[in-house]
Amino acid sequence: MAIRRRTGLIVVGIAAILLLALIFVVPALIKVDRYRPQVISYLQEKTGKQVEIGRMALTFFPVSIHIDHFGVKNPPIFPRGYVVQVARIDAELSVSALLHRRVVIKSLVLEEPVLNMTSDPDGPWNFENPQAKFSQDTFPLGVISRVQIKRGQLVASNLLPSDAAGPIFFEAHEIYCDLEQVNLVGIINPSSSSMDGEGNLKAGLLRFGLVEMRNLESKFALKSRHIAFEDVKAEGYGGSAVGDLVFDLSGKNASFKANARFGGINVAQLLAAFPNAGGKMTGKMEGDVKLAGEIEHSLRPLAGIHGAGHVTVRNGKVPSLKLNANLMQLAHFNDLGPAKNDPSSFNVITTDLELDNQRISSRVIDIDGYGVDVDGSGSVSISGSDVLNYRGLAEITTKESFFTNTVARFSGASLVKGKLQFPFRIGGTIDNPVFSKGKGEKDVDAVQKPR
Repeated sequence: MAIRRRTGLIVVGIAAILLLALIFVVPALIKVDRYRPQVISYLQEKTGKQVEIGRMALTFFPVSIHIDHFGVKNPPIFPRGYVVQVARIDAELSVSALLHRRVVIKSLVLEEPVLNMTSDPDGPWNFENPQAKFSQDTFPLGVISRVQIKRGQLVASNLLPSDAAGPIFFEAHEIYCDLEQVNLVGIINPSSSSMDGEGNLKAGLLRFGLVEMRNLESKFALKSRHIAFEDVKAEGYGGSAVGDLVFDLSGKNASFKANARFGGINVAQLLAAFPNAGGKMTGKMEGDVKLAGEIEHSLRPLAGIHGAGHVTVRNGKVPSLKLNANLMQLAHFNDLGPAKNDPSSFNVITTDLELDNQRISSRVIDIDGYGVDVDGSGSVSISGSDVLNYRGLAEITTKESFFTNTVARFSGASLVKGKLQFPFRIGGTIDNPVFSKGKGEKDVDAVQKPR
C-alpha cells in the first residue's frame, strides 16, 4: 500500500510539474509576438488604415491573446491622428474553435481605449472603409459574446468644408461599458443594418455641445449606424435629468434626437456654460424638453437644433430686465411697493418653449413677480444678437391709493377688481431691454390666467 501511495504521489507531482510547465513554459515557447508584423499587415489590408501594435503575448487558462499599445490611424482624407488607441487588449479565445483552425473571441477587455470619431463633409467617418467589400471573411471572428470597456474616452467632431478640423460636438470620459453580442464587421461596414452590440454604460462626464452632465448611467446600443443612450440618468448644474439621446450616423450630416426631464437645475450655473450668458438669470429650474437636428460641418455644428418643451423657474432674478420696477414705472407708479427692494426678482416663471432658427419662442408665459404678475408671449434670439420681442399684460398686485390709480388709468391702465392692468412691450436686447406701453387688447395674445 505504501508503494502504491508513493507511486500515486509521484504521478501527481509529475502532473503538477507538467501543468506548471504548460502554464509558464509553453506560452514562452510560443512567441506570438513574432507574428505581430503579419497581424499588422492583415489588419491594415482589411481596414485600409495604418495599424500599430506595441506587443503581443499568449497566456493559458483561459487561452488569451494580450495586445499592448494598439492603435489605428486616420485614413489620408482626415487630419493626422488616431481613430482609436487602446492601452491594453485582452482577448479570450475559444479552444474548440482553435482546434478547428478558427479564431473565435469569446470575450474582449479594452483598457483605456480612446475613440476619436470624425465625419468628413462628403459623408464617410474615419472609422469606416467604404472601399472595402465586407463579408464575414473580412474579420473571421464572428460575433463577440462580451466586450468590456474600462476607463474609456469618446470624442466626436466634424471636419469643416475646407477639410480643416471642426469643433468637438460630443465627448464622454471615464467610460465603463459592458456590451453583449458585439459585431465588429457591422461597426466598420457603412452599409451594415445589424445590431452591433448592446449593454450598459457609465460615464464620469458627458458633454453635448456646451451642456455637460456627470455620473451618467444608461443602457447603450449600436445598431445600423445609430448610437443610442437609453434610460439615461445623470447629474448636472446642481440638479438631475433623465431621458434618451440617439445619434444617427447614416446621412451626410449626422443627426440626433434627445428628450429629457430635469429638476433642481441651477440656472446661473447652466447659463455660465454659454458665451455671454453668465449672470443673465438665476433660480431653480425644472421641466421637460425634446430636441433634434442635424450636426453641421461648420464652426457652429449645433446651430440647427430645433425642439420644444416646458419649464418652470422658481425664486430667481433677471438683473438686466428689472421686470417689476420697469413695469411699475411704466404705469407711473411712484411707490413701487414690494418691487422696490428687489426689482429684478420673481417668485415663479412658467412657460412653454419652442426652439427654431436660433430663436426661442413662447406662446404662454406666466410670471409671478413681487408686486407684479405678468401674462405674456414672445421670443428671444440666441444667434448672438440677443434681440427681445415680447408683449403681454401686467397686473399690479397691490392696491394703491385713489390718486395713484387715477393717474395710472390715464396712462392706459385699466382697473380690474381693484387692481391695475396694462399692456406692455419689451424690445431691445437682454442687456439693454426697452419697455414701452402696449396697444390695448391687440397687444395681448397670451392665454390669461384666472385673476
